[in-house]
Amino acid sequence: MNLLPDTLADRYRRFKFRHFVPNQDHYEALAQNGQSPDIMMVSCCDSRVDPETIFSALPGELFVMRNVANLVPPFETSGKYHGVSAALEFAALNLRVKHIVILGHSSCGGVRACLDRAAARQTEAQFLTNWMSMLDAARAKVTAELAGRPAHEMLAALEREGIKTSLANLRTFPCIQVLEAKGRIALHAAHYDIANGTLSVLNEGTSEFVGI
Repeated sequence: MNLLPDTLADRYRRFKFRHFVPNQDHYEALAQNGQSPDIMMVSCCDSRVDPETIFSALPGELFVMRNVANLVPPFETSGKYHGVSAALEFAALNLRVKHIVILGHSSCGGVRACLDRAAARQTEAQFLTNWMSMLDAARAKVTAELAGRPAHEMLAALEREGIKTSLANLRTFPCIQVLEAKGRIALHAAHYDIANGTLSVLNEGTSEFVGI
């Protein structure tokens, strides 16, 4: 019986001999000393966008939280399960990261579903529909400002508005408010273009994304 797809088993063996063995001291140190990353990244779970690859990060350097459309929900305590909120709290209070980065990307399927209401038309996609409703206000803004423009322009605009929404929601967390006010944590937002590898970063002073 195959416990894993053959492709994964082969890739694991490749990792073990090409990456793990030559860097075994590094992995042993991580196991013994724990993690102490300076940066947390909230990224999309899209398979085409890997933060560790984009930023050439080694194991232990980035604390990554991935979800559909790289969304941060607003602070609230009425629900039962808060995966993103728990990760943020752990990063800020336990790991004491110095930076939190919201990383969005081009051709985001979750954002596209929000834009054209595809998720709402799929009766079985109740979790996705509810999750993407966090961008309803951003969607209304984009569709009003870009009425009549091509769909790909609206998608690109909503991706960036979604990043801004997550950044604003991040600042609703009391622990983030306190740490940012004390200068102990800095918040950032960026957008990665899959096709050309361009990374643009939000300038909060102008509310525009600028390439680096």
